[in-house]
Amino acid sequence: MKNLRKEFPILTKNTYLNTASSGLLYNSLLDFRQEHDLDFLIGGSLFRNKQQAFLNSIRKTISAFFGSKQNNTVLTPNFSLGLNTILNGIEKNKKVLLLDEDYPSVNFAFANKGYAVCYAKVNATLEQNIEEAIIKHKPNILALSLVQYVNGIVIDLDFLRKLKSKNPNLLIIADATQFCGTRVFDFDSSGIDILGCSGYKWLLGGYGNGFILFKDQILDQITPNSYKNAANEADYDPSYTSLQARFECGHLDTFNFGSLEFSLNFLSKIGLSTIEEKIIKLADYAKTELCKLDLLEEDVVQRQNNSSIFNIKGDQKLFNYLSENDITTSVRGSGIRISLHFYNTKEDVEKLLSALHRYR
Repeated sequence: MKNLRKEFPILTKNTYLNTASSGLLYNSLLDFRQEHDLDFLIGGSLFRNKQQAFLNSIRKTISAFFGSKQNNTVLTPNFSLGLNTILNGIEKNKKVLLLDEDYPSVNFAFANKGYAVCYAKVNATLEQNIEEAIIKHKPNILALSLVQYVNGIVIDLDFLRKLKSKNPNLLIIADATQFCGTRVFDFDSSGIDILGCSGYKWLLGGYGNGFILFKDQILDQITPNSYKNAANEADYDPSYTSLQARFECGHLDTFNFGSLEFSLNFLSKIGLSTIEEKIIKLADYAKTELCKLDLLEEDVVQRQNNSSIFNIKGDQKLFNYLSENDITTSVRGSGIRISLHFYNTKEDVEKLLSALHRYR
């Protein structure tokens, strides 16, 4: 792992604790991107002649990485665009259960389209809150981020699997942008029906790429009759109503999606189980030490399982102080958010702790 840090030049001069905001560019990915554009420069339109085979390779890589089916994998420039495209096909008479204070791209997408929405509270008893809200409100859809972007509270995936088993007609839509790339995950055995992710954070894919994974038979649930009727009346080929036809309108950028595939292969060579183990150890250490300083909210302290995202008590002055000491974080909610990836070390956490002690 230490040798891998050489791939990330920023780590030589900065304690980077901000992957939840943006993952890092690294040397070998830069090489790929420069070679890609050089090929485009030399080949012009000829370079794009193999784009379909190239994009199929990317879908195959994504599906293998996340345990999904290739024909149920869709490429999208980002999660938000993909989700809004999905919602254009879901009838507005559905009731949706959301999490309070979840990522705005999730909650606002439903609220602004006129769906009847209800909420479950994000706290130490998150899973219980969701179950109680389902009993009370009887929603048709549960939409949530697997990891809360402000404080890092992560949903129990076993809970989602059991919830789906108990409520087979409940459509579960998940934003996994703060999750994918941190843990081993098998989509097809999960309780999630639709999972979307932008690739610029923990997957280190750079901006302008993402994907959506679908379970079998979901397309029919999210395709409006008007779309089906238009396709039938125009006598279009049946493939026109496929997932790719619905969600991959227009051209797709081989530079951006090629970067995502390159990074998935990069992470695979390291080993996702190795990455998961490293992140868990770092997160456990950080949580223990931050608890000693009484810097974490009580709901996070009470949770047994955590992501590697933490929100510490602090204000703009603390954020500025950390920045002046070359420690990169984000102001989120009422505090300062830190986030730890596999390229971080125990020494990074200790630099943060040392700065916090000095600030006090």
